[in-house]
Amino acid sequence: MALAAVNSEHRRGKTALFLIACGWAGAVPHWLEYGRSLLPAITLAFVLGGYGLRTIFMRDRQQNLDKSEVNKGKLLSHENLPSVDVLVAARDEEAVVNTLVEGLSVLRYPKEKLSIWVIDDGSQDRTSDLLTELTKHFHNLHIIQRPIDAGGGKSGALNQALNDLKGDWILVLDADAQLQEDSLLRLVSHAVDGDWAAVQLRKAVINASSNLLTCFQAMEMAMDAAIQQGRLVGGGVVELRGNGQLIKRNWLDKCGGFNEETVTDDLDLSFRLLIEGGLVSILWDPPVQEEAVETVSALWRQRQRWAEGGLQRFFDYFPSLISNQLTFAQRNDLASFFLLQYALPVISFADLVTAFITRTLPAYWPLSIVALSISGVAYWSGCRSVSEGPPLPSPRPLKLFMAISYLAHWFVVIPWVTIRMALFQKTLVWEKTIHSGQ
Repeated sequence: MALAAVNSEHRRGKTALFLIACGWAGAVPHWLEYGRSLLPAITLAFVLGGYGLRTIFMRDRQQNLDKSEVNKGKLLSHENLPSVDVLVAARDEEAVVNTLVEGLSVLRYPKEKLSIWVIDDGSQDRTSDLLTELTKHFHNLHIIQRPIDAGGGKSGALNQALNDLKGDWILVLDADAQLQEDSLLRLVSHAVDGDWAAVQLRKAVINASSNLLTCFQAMEMAMDAAIQQGRLVGGGVVELRGNGQLIKRNWLDKCGGFNEETVTDDLDLSFRLLIEGGLVSILWDPPVQEEAVETVSALWRQRQRWAEGGLQRFFDYFPSLISNQLTFAQRNDLASFFLLQYALPVISFADLVTAFITRTLPAYWPLSIVALSISGVAYWSGCRSVSEGPPLPSPRPLKLFMAISYLAHWFVVIPWVTIRMALFQKTLVWEKTIHSGQ
C-alpha cells in the first residue's frame, strides 16, 4: 500500500532552488543603503507577525467560547461507537512495552470494538520476548513480526499491518505513549461528532522535570498545540504529529496508506489528507503523554529528521498546495507557516554570511525578533492553559526568555538540513528515539 517512490533527484533539485532563492533574499538587501535594506524584513515582519498574532488571538478566543459550550465533551453511546485498531510500531522498546500494553488494556472502550496491534520491527533486545509473554494475558493484543532489514522505516511497519486491520478507525501511537483511561472514548467521540478525517491529540511531556532541555520541549509542545488550534479556528491547516493520531480508515486508504519514501510519515499524511479533502482536527484534552529526549545529541538527531520531513512534504506536494484544491485560507496559512518555519532560518543564515563577507550589518533582524516574540506569546498562551496530564511549565519571564532562546536551535537545524538535502542524495533511515521508560 506504499506510495510510488519519489525521485530523490527531484527533491535535491527543488531543495537547491529553495536554497538559492533564500540565499538571494538574504543577500540582496546588503546591496542597498542600510535604511532601505531593512524594508523587506520590516514588511515581512508586519505580514507574518500579523498572521502569528491573529492565529494565537483566535485560539484564545475560541478557548473562551469552548468553556461556555453546554454540550462540550459529549460522548457517543456504546452502540454508536465505531471499531478501533490501535497500531504501534516498536523497535527495541523493552523499557516501555509493558507499560504501553498495560495502559492500553484499561482503556474505557468496548473490548469487542478494540484491537491492539504491535509491529515488532526487527527488535534486537527483549521486546519480542516481552510481547510474547504479554499476549498470554491480553487477548486483544496482536503481534506482527518484521525483520530488521524489511525497509520502509516506520511507514513500512505500519503499512505491513494494514491488511490485517478491520477497524473503522486507526489510532497510531509511539511505544512510549501513555493515555488516560477515557482518552480513546473522548477522542473517537470528537472525531465522529465533527466528521473529521483525522484527529491529533495534544502531546504532553512526561519527563519535563528531568532537566531544562525536557522542560523547554514540554513548553514547545504546548506552544505547538496552541498554534495548531489557532490555525484550525482560522480555517488553516492542522498537522498530524505521529504519536496520538486517530485516522479514519477509509481516508487512509484513499491516500494510499503511509508513505515509505519520507522520514516523517505523519507530516506527509497530513498533506495528502488535505489534498484529498480530508480535514484534520486537534484535541487539547486529553493529551497523549510521551518522553522528551534528554540530551542535546538526541535532540539534534530528532530535529534534523523533523526538518527534513517537513521540507520534503512541501517540495513533494507543492503544485497541489498552491492550487484551487485548497481554500484561500488554507493556502495563506501554509504560505505563512512555510515562510516562518523554513524560509526565515535559511534567509537569516544567508543574511549573516553576507553581512560577514561584506562587513555590513544584518538586514533581517527585525523579522527574526518578531518571529521569536510571537513564539513567546504562543508559549504563554499554551502554558497558561488549563490542561489534563502532566503539569505544564509555568511561563514565568525568565523561563519564557530561556525557552525563546532555546527555539533558536531551529536557525541552525533548518539551514544545515537544507544544505545537506541540496548537496547529498538521501538514504532513508528510520532514526530511532531512545525511550527510557519514565
